[in-house]
Amino acid sequence: MFNSLSDRLTATFKNLRGKGRLTEADIDATVREIRRALLDADVAVPVVRAFTAAVKERALGLEVSQALNPGQQVVKIVNEELVGILGGETRRIRLAKNPPTVIMLAGLQGAGKTTLAGKLSRWLKGQGHSPLLVACDLQRPNAVRQLQVNGERAGVPVYAPHPGVSSEFEAATGDPVAVARQGVAEARARLHDVVIVDTAGRLGVDAELMQQAADIRAAISPDEVLFVIDAMIGQDAVNTALAFNEGVDFTGVVLTKLDGDARGGAALSVASVTGKPVMFASTGEGLGDFELFHPDRMASRILDMGDILTLIEQAEQSWDKDEAARMAKKFADQEDFTLDDFLAQMQQIRNMGSMKKMLMMMPGAANMREQLENFDEREIDRVEAIVRSMTPHERLAPKIINGSRRARIARGSGVHVSEVNGLLERFGQAQKMMRKMASGGGIPGMPGMAGPGGFGGPRKKAAAAKGKKKPRSGNPAKAAQELQEAEARRAAARTASPTGAAFGGQQDFDPSAMNLPKGFDKFLGK
Repeated sequence: MFNSLSDRLTATFKNLRGKGRLTEADIDATVREIRRALLDADVAVPVVRAFTAAVKERALGLEVSQALNPGQQVVKIVNEELVGILGGETRRIRLAKNPPTVIMLAGLQGAGKTTLAGKLSRWLKGQGHSPLLVACDLQRPNAVRQLQVNGERAGVPVYAPHPGVSSEFEAATGDPVAVARQGVAEARARLHDVVIVDTAGRLGVDAELMQQAADIRAAISPDEVLFVIDAMIGQDAVNTALAFNEGVDFTGVVLTKLDGDARGGAALSVASVTGKPVMFASTGEGLGDFELFHPDRMASRILDMGDILTLIEQAEQSWDKDEAARMAKKFADQEDFTLDDFLAQMQQIRNMGSMKKMLMMMPGAANMREQLENFDEREIDRVEAIVRSMTPHERLAPKIINGSRRARIARGSGVHVSEVNGLLERFGQAQKMMRKMASGGGIPGMPGMAGPGGFGGPRKKAAAAKGKKKPRSGNPAKAAQELQEAEARRAAARTASPTGAAFGGQQDFDPSAMNLPKGFDKFLGK
């Protein structure tokens, strides 16, 4: 959503690179570009004025003039001010001292309240809570049924004593206030520690909507009132937020549809205008596309600094600890990395969610946005199909995969042979790197590390070549004696370790003498 704003700000800061001192004209030009970028992103005008004034005041002060790198100091100032208008710090749900904690959702129709209720309940369940959903939207057709479906998908029970209406021509007969009151009592009786009340919305702010929301709030005394707002509605988001803040006095904001392609200025305006923090963000259509809102991390994404902490948290939530421990032990034992291990790692990454979204959280992702937009998520499915089309022996020893085997694998996975060849080639490189790292040799190709391309490879070869002694004596008799002694040493070595013939004359074979992967001896018939 913030791609356009991020690109504009990044381009503005590029003009400050390499300058040892910033003049007032440089700062004015920078602030002017920041103002234009924010206005183009549909940020509210009062917020833009306050933001640019604060940035200019700090940039003209001693904070920048005495900095070693003035350009980076300006970026730091913009980042801190962005964090400020986004809320300043992460705001979490305040749990009631005496359960259940009551959370009321409010907002316009179409903002995504019912879907968000399912996402929030799933998130709370993952945090160890026992939520209950209460269906109080009795006006919108099939709203109750939609909440029930979301509850089933999230594994959370739904309290819905009234079915609501099934078409727009049917008049609503139920009492949402009574349903909300009964839902809280039901949660207390069933020992649920969190209640999420889904209320009705309208196509616009009107007196009936506000009165109904105010009546529900008075009946259940919620601990949190979350205002759900569509981040794509533009400048009208500010007026809507002010109206709801006056009508129901919400305690936090939830932004939906942050995965859209709109300019997204509403997200930067609501917290600053209303003084209420953004608490959660919905980033997709799936129930798992929901996250706690961190102002500092969102500011880093806007400035193309990445969001590594969110990536780490996603990995911790979805990563299989037993599989990670198995891989760590295998790495410590210097066992070879196989295609089965590769397949397991691919499945772990898929559990984390969209590969495209994860890559966009990396620092500098804006420079490769076009490539990421063209990235096909189905490529992972094709790779998995290729590996699953191999036999267990082929996955363990991919070197045996010859031309006919590759053709069979390609037919079984529905791809071209060239794709199989490309996968095996990339896997071979990854296997070499893993083998090198497991043996303590460092990453191949990295300067200062052992291995081909690094300092270790060529220098070791030079040292080995330097260590070889060649007869350099100018005395023919002494040179002949040195050659005779070298030949004797080679003969003794051949006698000490006999080798087998190429065909049929091989001596007793000991697999333990070879550096084979663990468990490979079962394929040797020993």
